[in-house]
Amino acid sequence: MSKKNQELSEKDQVVKIQAWWRGTLVRRSLLHAALSAWIIQCWWRLILPKIMEKRRQSMLDTFQQEQWAVVRLQSWIRMWRIRRRYCRLLKAVRTIQSHWRGHTCSSRGVIKGQYRISTSQMHLELEVLLGSGPCIVTECIPLPIKQ
Repeated sequence: MSKKNQELSEKDQVVKIQAWWRGTLVRRSLLHAALSAWIIQCWWRLILPKIMEKRRQSMLDTFQQEQWAVVRLQSWIRMWRIRRRYCRLLKAVRTIQSHWRGHTCSSRGVIKGQYRISTSQMHLELEVLLGSGPCIVTECIPLPIKQ
């Protein structure tokens, strides 16, 4: 029996060595996997802030473009409304001016005139229209000639 016990003990020793070796291989592969995961995590921790910064900058640019578009649109609307109000006021002013000028012309009179200049004199013709009738004034004014 001792031979059988010896064989069993040798077999047990062989099994223990094999188990130890398999455990070493598994621990080595687990360590390799853990190191690989750690390397990937370190790389990701370096890359993630850059990705987030690019995303933040992109969103900021988009927001700024939208903000600028809104400001421009508001500016155009304000300009359009003010221009429309200005045109209405200008039309009212012109209406008032034309009525006022028509009133003053009919009550005060109108002066029309023309002139012609020759080498030695100026011919002037004025026509004054008043409520009673026209008055025409014609003058020839000699020009001084220096010699």
